[in-house]
Amino acid sequence: MNLPLLKQWFRELEPVGADPDGGVTRLAYSAEEDAMFEKVAGFASGLGFSVTTDCIGNMFISFPGETDRPCRVVGSHLDSVPQGGRYDGVVGVLAGLLVMEKIRRLGLSLPVKTAVFRAEESSLYGLATAGSGTVAGSICTDRLKDAKSLSGDSLYDAMIRKGHSPGTCGLDPMIDFTELHIEQGRVLWEAKEPLGIVTAIAAPTRLKVTIHGRQDHSGATPMNLRKDGLCAAAEIVLGVEEAGKAESLHATVATVGVAHVHPNALNVVPGMVELRIDIRGIIKESISRAVASVRNIIRETEGRRSIRCDVDIISAMDPVTLAPCVTDSLAAAAEESGIPFRRMPSGAGHDAMKIAAVAPAGMVFIPCREGISHNPAEEASLKDVALGADIILESMRIRSRP
Repeated sequence: MNLPLLKQWFRELEPVGADPDGGVTRLAYSAEEDAMFEKVAGFASGLGFSVTTDCIGNMFISFPGETDRPCRVVGSHLDSVPQGGRYDGVVGVLAGLLVMEKIRRLGLSLPVKTAVFRAEESSLYGLATAGSGTVAGSICTDRLKDAKSLSGDSLYDAMIRKGHSPGTCGLDPMIDFTELHIEQGRVLWEAKEPLGIVTAIAAPTRLKVTIHGRQDHSGATPMNLRKDGLCAAAEIVLGVEEAGKAESLHATVATVGVAHVHPNALNVVPGMVELRIDIRGIIKESISRAVASVRNIIRETEGRRSIRCDVDIISAMDPVTLAPCVTDSLAAAAEESGIPFRRMPSGAGHDAMKIAAVAPAGMVFIPCREGISHNPAEEASLKDVALGADIILESMRIRSRP
C-alpha cells in the first residue's frame, strides 16, 4: 500500500474540526463533516476516480465508467463525536482509497468502490448509523424526523437543509462490503496483535429510567421521611453493573452512561432522576436476560423505597453476525500473508451492521493505542491502516478466485 500517500491524506484531514483543547469535532451534517467529504472527494478526483452522492449525501467513489457496476465495497464514515479522535471512521474511508489506488497501480481487474457514509455517530441527533441505515432500508424517514438535537432540529431537517431528499433512494447492488476500523477497545493493544477479524457486531438495548422521588429541604427533612431519587438511582446503577457482570461470560455489557438529577442543588434532597442505560452484546438471549435483570432491580427498588420508576425503551436492536464468506477470506488473506490475527466480536456499532442486511459484510480491526477512542488521545498506526487495507485487497482476490 502507498503509505506516503496515506500520510499525506491524513495530514490534510487533521485540521478539519480541530478543537483548541484537543481532538476534533465533526458532527453529522455540520460544516466540518461537509469539509471532510469535500477533501476526500478531492483525493479521489486527484487519483482520477469518479465521485457520486446519493439522496442523503453519502458518497461513492468508483473507477471511471464503473459507477453503476455492482462492486466489492470498502468504506466507513467521516463524522466524529464532540472532541473525538482523528482515526475513528476516517481510516476506513482512506483504506478504501488505498485499495483502489493499488488496484489501479498494479493493473488488477477487480470491481471495487469506496463508500463514505454520513452521520454514523449518534452524538448530535441520538441516532447512530443514520447514513448507512437510511439507504439500507432499516431507518425510515419517520425515525429521521424523530431524531432531534437538543435544539429541537431533526436529522431529517438537517438533510433537507443540505439539499438532500431522504427516502428517495437506496443502496446500489454490491457484491460485498468490508469496513476497516480501529478496535475502540484494548484487546488487540494488550495482546500486541496487529489485526482483528470481526465475527459479529453487538447491538444495544437502551432504556430510559425516570425515578420520581420527592424534592425536599436537605436540612429540614428527617432521614426516615425522605424519598431520595438519587439514592434510588444509586441502587439501580449498581444493579445494572451486577446484571452486566452476570452475563459477562457471553460478552454482554451493561452501563449507566447518563444521570440527570433534578434540581441538582446542594441543599435539596434530589427529586426526579433520569438514568439512561446501555445494554449490549452479541447473543440476543444474553441481552434479554440482562434487560430482564435490570427491570427486576428497578421493581425491587420501587418497592423497597416506595418510589415510582418509569421505564421506557429508547431502542432495541438485534446483534449482527457478519458473513462467513467475507470473514473467512479475510482470515485466509492474513494467514497467507503471515500476519497474526484473532477472530473477535465488536462491542461498538458500525456501518457494517447496517450494510449486512443487504449484502455480505465483514470488518477488519486494527489496534488503537491503549484502546482509547472517542477521545482526543485516540491514536493508531497508519502502518496498521495500510496493513489492514492490504489484507482487505488480498481477501477480495481470494473471493474472486474461480
